[in-house]
Amino acid sequence: MRVLGVDPGLTRCGVGVVEGVAGRTLTMLGVGVVRTPADVELGHRLVAIERGIEEWLDAHRPECVAVERVFSQHNVRTVMGTAQASAVAMLCASRRGIPVALHTPSEVKAAVTGSGRADKAQVGAMVTRLLRLDAPPKPADAADALALAICHIWRAPAVNRLQQAHAAAAASRTSRAPRTPAVLAPAPPVRKVPR
Repeated sequence: MRVLGVDPGLTRCGVGVVEGVAGRTLTMLGVGVVRTPADVELGHRLVAIERGIEEWLDAHRPECVAVERVFSQHNVRTVMGTAQASAVAMLCASRRGIPVALHTPSEVKAAVTGSGRADKAQVGAMVTRLLRLDAPPKPADAADALALAICHIWRAPAVNRLQQAHAAAAASRTSRAPRTPAVLAPAPPVRKVPR
């Protein structure tokens, strides 16, 4: 499975491509950051992010795009920018028919480090180790994008099995549902015949 991980952000949008399957050695195919200047109008920044992600999609042809799920922070402005960059990534993938998966930061940290409370340095160190890199990718947004891709590769088989189990259970409930009896016309009244 080849996954493009996207750590959304307006100034730095981390992107990283990882290939492999759960339980096997993973391979990094590319990592980087799509940057936009803070002094440029928002619409132009979003177009620049779109172009950058489209280039990554063209170059690497991923089977899935894993995007960090936006979560509430104290700084509403930061959340808005992250959400807007996230939407651009989802739009680019969906336009091409590429499935999109959303993972929370704690899911990604837990998948990569074993702790949902790991800090950026721990995530970077584990990404470096798991992908057999010489040094952690810089900036941290790039390492986070790789961590998203790794998380998705490792979690996808379990998520797929859960979805299949839910679908099978729903189909089973439907097939075992009591059938509504056919509505019969009332029987004609019985007449007593005198003897």
